[in-house]
Amino acid sequence: MNAITAAGARRAQGAPGPGSPAQGFAPRLSAFARLAKFEFVLDYYLSVLVVVSALIAGPGLGGDGLLTLGLFLLGEIGVVSAVMAFDDVNGFQDGSDAANYLSKDGTELRPLQRKPLLTGALRLRQAQWFGYLALAWGVALWSAAALTAAEQPVWALVLTGLVLLSSWQYSWGLRLSYKGLGELLIAGCPMVIVIAPYGLVAGDLPALLLVEGVLFGLWQILVSAYSNTKDIEGDAAVGRSTVAVRASARGNRLFIGVLSAVDVALTALAAAVGWGPWWLVLVMLPLTALRVRQYVSFLRNGDALLARRRGVLAFRTGVACLILVNLIH
Repeated sequence: MNAITAAGARRAQGAPGPGSPAQGFAPRLSAFARLAKFEFVLDYYLSVLVVVSALIAGPGLGGDGLLTLGLFLLGEIGVVSAVMAFDDVNGFQDGSDAANYLSKDGTELRPLQRKPLLTGALRLRQAQWFGYLALAWGVALWSAAALTAAEQPVWALVLTGLVLLSSWQYSWGLRLSYKGLGELLIAGCPMVIVIAPYGLVAGDLPALLLVEGVLFGLWQILVSAYSNTKDIEGDAAVGRSTVAVRASARGNRLFIGVLSAVDVALTALAAAVGWGPWWLVLVMLPLTALRVRQYVSFLRNGDALLARRRGVLAFRTGVACLILVNLIH
């Protein structure tokens, strides 16, 4: 039994980490916020700003639409929180989080405060219940959004249902990321949270909005792919089947390079075939420059965490560019 498996076996019994459980309302709230990765998943919620800008510049946004989007956003917070909580529970149980966050001598490889189960701020059962309750919250609010929506296109309802069924099973339940489907979920679910709420309000799906949804998902994978590169050893030890684990180092670099090229090419294609305005490429130039810098610097220095941070900056810049395109177009 290797060190990661042994650590996982001990933690599966619910033993807390090295610290003491958080006591009091504020410390516990902070611990649950860290479990939900609230600081790092705020980018997911930027999808609503993209949708709002598209609606304002297109069919319009009235009170009913605002209600639908508000319910969808609240439900999205529950679904994303469940995904993050179950991922931490699984990583704590199998020992992969310990491997990815602590060296063999106990030195922190990343800020350990991000993992309240590892620090002992939360117990395993608390984290599990939080995940189930967050998922129930997401199901209830997304159901309310669908029921109260002015439009209910089948494709939007089906896609929303698929996200509800699959997203939280990234590391839990079917553990889809262990079966090679992690990258598909990381790209597909963010895409849906752009196009589905638009469909529930407007009833259709313009080509430009579809392109924006694909880009939104692509930008998420261009953050996650670098995280997976950093986590190759820990993920491989517990059987998580990411591209970074399955491919050679050269193959993984090629995979990330292809995704980066698709990011730039999709914008150019959309402008060329009329899915977006001809000046779309010009507005997206800041993102293009950041994407090239991210990938080229990674090839030079191999620093996956630096590339990940630059990916977050590129993501936020891209969202700002999309909002500008929508409002002008």
